[in-house]
Amino acid sequence: MNKTMHVAIREFMATVATKGFVIGLVVLPLVILIMILGMRYLFTDDAPRIEGEVAVIDPTGEIHERVQEYLQPEAIAERRDDFQELIDENTPEGIKQLSQTAGTDDARALALNAILGQVPDLDVVELPTSTDLEQAKEPLRQGKANEPGRLALLVVHDNAITKSAEDESYGKYDLFIREKLDDRLVDEIKTGMWNAIVDARVSNAGMDRDYIDSLTRVGRVRSRTVTAGGEKETNEVLNALLPMAFIALLFASVMTGGQSLMTTMVEEKSSRVVEVMLSAVSPMQMMTGKIIGQMFVGFLVLLVYSGMGIAALISFAVLGMVDLTLLIYLFIFYLIAYFVIASLLAAIGAAVNEMREAQSLMGPVMIVLMIPWILWMPISRNPNSTFAVVTSFLPPINPFVMLTRLTSSSPPPMWQVWLSIAIGVASIYVAIWFAAKVFRVGVLMYGKPPNFATLIKWVRMA
Repeated sequence: MNKTMHVAIREFMATVATKGFVIGLVVLPLVILIMILGMRYLFTDDAPRIEGEVAVIDPTGEIHERVQEYLQPEAIAERRDDFQELIDENTPEGIKQLSQTAGTDDARALALNAILGQVPDLDVVELPTSTDLEQAKEPLRQGKANEPGRLALLVVHDNAITKSAEDESYGKYDLFIREKLDDRLVDEIKTGMWNAIVDARVSNAGMDRDYIDSLTRVGRVRSRTVTAGGEKETNEVLNALLPMAFIALLFASVMTGGQSLMTTMVEEKSSRVVEVMLSAVSPMQMMTGKIIGQMFVGFLVLLVYSGMGIAALISFAVLGMVDLTLLIYLFIFYLIAYFVIASLLAAIGAAVNEMREAQSLMGPVMIVLMIPWILWMPISRNPNSTFAVVTSFLPPINPFVMLTRLTSSSPPPMWQVWLSIAIGVASIYVAIWFAAKVFRVGVLMYGKPPNFATLIKWVRMA
């Protein structure tokens, strides 16, 4: 046991003491911090203001003036102010306080302006209904990006306001735009046309638009989650992102330790260092020590990034929306997932001579591990589906699937959680047994790289 721990300590120190590991561990938090502090400087350069003409061919005679009024710079600016107020109303108080403390209120406003762009200066002109369509399109062909001129051409159908006598249906309109026109302006034009056509239809039917809007408008409602401990405001974004965050934490920590284990194993075998080590320890002690050492490497990664997540939740005053017992399950499922995956990667590292040879054996393992990562969305939305329940008990992906279900809006029954843990513990035993057999034969084997059939033969031989 003493020799095993010596190997584990050596493996841990040899990994975490490298510059690459330190840089990789701090680079993500550093990037996030730079983005937060430097946000105000990232959005200081305004995009050029769009100026130009929007032409309308309107045989109904009722659309042009409405579109012109909608696309006035003053009207666009007023709508953006209303949008800003709506964002402020729905921003959690914790984020507001954090922004005020960090002095990033101006940065948030700049970011919003950068997303929306400057208010365009549009001249909406009406063309005669007899205008040749191809001739009206010609300025669009000749126009260049960010230059004044004709930006768009709107052609309203004859039956856009009144139903066609032939099939009793409403028409629409055609939109022609200049090449590389800003998609935000295109959306503004489309919204303006929708608003103008609806307004004209309502007026033509002898009804009041404001009255119709009041009938169809329902105020925004924030749901409240009712639990045994009381009520709390539902955070839809947090509920959607929490499963993905936990899966990312688990995957990153497991693969950091597992990949390092396999890499060091291949390097030591190719340089014949492993032969020197085996003169002092047994193959089982060496493999166990390496697995334990890299386990602490992965745990360090898990601790750093989960600590960052908790700090962010505290800063945004939403820590109470997360069940902290999930962190306990995260640690349990990390141990299960790590020992299973690390054992398989240790076996692969011992069986090959170069990293290039390890790719073919590692490929199937990675494909299996990507299943819960790819399917986290349907699993989190329907955590009690047959697929989710079955994969919760299917090694080696059961830790990932069960953790996804636990962080979903409908956690599984506790008997399923502990059954999955029991199956995971059993899979650890099987994985270590398999890895020990392969390790004992392959660690001193050189030459042609093995395939899976060869690995099975080694297991039978050992």
